[in-house]
Amino acid sequence: MRFHNLARFADIGSNSYLVEIGSTRIVLDAGTHPKHTGRDTLPLFETIEQDSVDGILISHPHLDHIGGLPVLMQQQVSAAVAMTPETRESGSALLHNSVNVMKSQRDELDEPDYPLYSHRKVDELERLWFTRSPGEVFSLGEVDRVQCEFYRAGHVLGAVGVHLQGENESVFYTGDVHFEDQTMTRKAEFPEESFDTLIIETTRGGLARDPEYTREKEKQRLGESIRNAIERGGAVLLPVFAFGKTQEVLFMIEELREEGLLPMTPVHIGGLSTKMSHIADQFADSEGRNHQGYSLLREFPDLHILPRGQKEPEFQPGHIYALSSGMMSEHTVSHRFAKRILGSEKNAIFFVGYADSETPGGRVLAAGQNGRVRLDSHRDHETPIQCEINRFDFSGHAPRDQIVDYVLRCNPKNVILVHGDPQARAWFQDELEARTSGMRIILPAPGETVDTSS
Repeated sequence: MRFHNLARFADIGSNSYLVEIGSTRIVLDAGTHPKHTGRDTLPLFETIEQDSVDGILISHPHLDHIGGLPVLMQQQVSAAVAMTPETRESGSALLHNSVNVMKSQRDELDEPDYPLYSHRKVDELERLWFTRSPGEVFSLGEVDRVQCEFYRAGHVLGAVGVHLQGENESVFYTGDVHFEDQTMTRKAEFPEESFDTLIIETTRGGLARDPEYTREKEKQRLGESIRNAIERGGAVLLPVFAFGKTQEVLFMIEELREEGLLPMTPVHIGGLSTKMSHIADQFADSEGRNHQGYSLLREFPDLHILPRGQKEPEFQPGHIYALSSGMMSEHTVSHRFAKRILGSEKNAIFFVGYADSETPGGRVLAAGQNGRVRLDSHRDHETPIQCEINRFDFSGHAPRDQIVDYVLRCNPKNVILVHGDPQARAWFQDELEARTSGMRIILPAPGETVDTSS
């Protein structure tokens, strides 16, 4: 098996990998990088010969895994493109939203390459995607047929790992994985066998989770913090990603209400979060989902949806605002709303997902209550933070010890460490070298090709 790392940079972003099993060539994921713009946001697609790929398999619809798919498909016109039904629906919506963002950035960033694709192109290419659910086996390749199968990954609704079985080679790609139940998404159900090669994410390699942590205790801590802010007459902003985290948070709030830890408080969502919640409701009976049959948009009590075209909801004390983006990126609803509530100690901003240190959300977290923060990149003005600031761990990625345990249970000949910052991948390398012998551990550099048979 030959593995080509198509990621352009040595961190998380533009995730894409070309795997060759015999004469069959399969690309796993086709993401864009959130910290770069223009062509630099894409994987190294230019290193693949035109129309030489048999298949493209998408693990889930986050843009760092699907954002470059329309570009890749135009270069690989004969490639079959497969994903789960949930990923098809969510991925289409997120790609269309990406077109809108790129159009805005074209002028804002003076980026002539934007947009990389159009709404019409997304619609045209989407008609070529085919779907398979976990457990449905299909094959790719003409001469050296490769058997493919998806396995539920637990990261977000519809996320999967991918098993590739050639005549003499077995490969498993985890994509992004979570081995514990989340509020909406059920845990991964991965095979445990001696693969020849395991390609595995390393996102949380740089973070040791508190051994006393449980998701239930963290949920209760969030509920107590929200209740305290409401009781002192404040409003609560929960910056959330439109896909995945919005729906997780809504179900979490509903559970906290049922447990008596939160009062029946109005909750506001809007924009893309509404669209993504509608898609989640379409898959209310998905086997990978908790709260089976429950429709968020129809059944969630006291849910207020921001009218289309309105930039932000009206501020009202005692209300909860679950607004995107999750990192409070500039020109988003959560970014604008944060400016209105930072100035009062009654209010609170609670982060329930990842916030990069270079984003407004990351800067707010670093400064904390009573600190000062620059919210707008084009202004030197720093805003004082009077409201409560806190962060909660509801990551959709498995903690590092659980990933190491999975590697040990599978005991593959080769482990390829991807989707992690250099220090995260280095931790996994050190840990696996200390706990195994004979296992080949590979940290592929951007653009590097690895022959696992050598």
